[in-house]
Amino acid sequence: MQIVKTAVELTHLLESFKHQKIGFVPTMGALHKGHISLIDASKSHSNITVCSIFINPTQFNQQADFDKYPITLAEDIQQLEQADCDILFLPSLAEVYPNGTTPIKSYPLGNLANILEGAFRPGHFQGVCQVVDCLLALVAPHFIFMGQKDYQQCKVVEQLLKMPHLNHQAKLISLPTFREKSMLAMSSRNRRLSADDLEKAGELYQSLLYVTNTLKPGNEKACLQKATHNLLQNGFHSVDYIALANANSLILIEQWDGLEPLVVLGAAFLNGVRLIDNLILPVHLKGLH
Repeated sequence: MQIVKTAVELTHLLESFKHQKIGFVPTMGALHKGHISLIDASKSHSNITVCSIFINPTQFNQQADFDKYPITLAEDIQQLEQADCDILFLPSLAEVYPNGTTPIKSYPLGNLANILEGAFRPGHFQGVCQVVDCLLALVAPHFIFMGQKDYQQCKVVEQLLKMPHLNHQAKLISLPTFREKSMLAMSSRNRRLSADDLEKAGELYQSLLYVTNTLKPGNEKACLQKATHNLLQNGFHSVDYIALANANSLILIEQWDGLEPLVVLGAAFLNGVRLIDNLILPVHLKGLH
């Protein structure tokens, strides 16, 4: 694996692969099995796999969250080498944002930026778009690989790739969520949880599963309220949301017709760590209750 730290080095290196398919896996480090599954998928779709590790400050809403983000670079490099990643891009802040992080460019995301994660983390998705836009311009990949754990983020990046003025040619490929033994969605932030909390955190998955198992066509408010109550009764000290949305558009819904494709999404705090998860409802649920 070749490690490069500057945009000039990266551009020069990728020039030798310009006639090959390039896969790109953007990360903020603290890698886990979910990240490695993205590397594996890239290697199966592409000739060259590029992974980036860059903790992007513009997508954090609180400085404390940015400061506490886990950094495990030596371990990350070892995992990427074992996965046969071809190139690791380790840029500094100045390499990604040579003109500084402000004023931030505005990306037209419509209501997608104002609901769910967008509502509770104002400006978060503008920061995501800013860094993905910059990295795509540097790597110019054919494919970008992301995990479905960040479902709304995947939808935001899909929209970013469709913006004609940016002229990005990459196709987004999203992969299923990897889970801990407790069924908690794997996340770099899980490193901040104790062993007991890791087990307890699986209740977020169970609450979303409750929604999928009890959902019937009609008003879903009571079902969502019960799932929220379950979390608060099982160790979570606050719940930002448990919500149903159209699986394609992410338009929020409370009244389900039994046919609309759905995803149930949740975000909640456990001992100061904010956890998110989602479940895409299987097709066989449509109208059968």
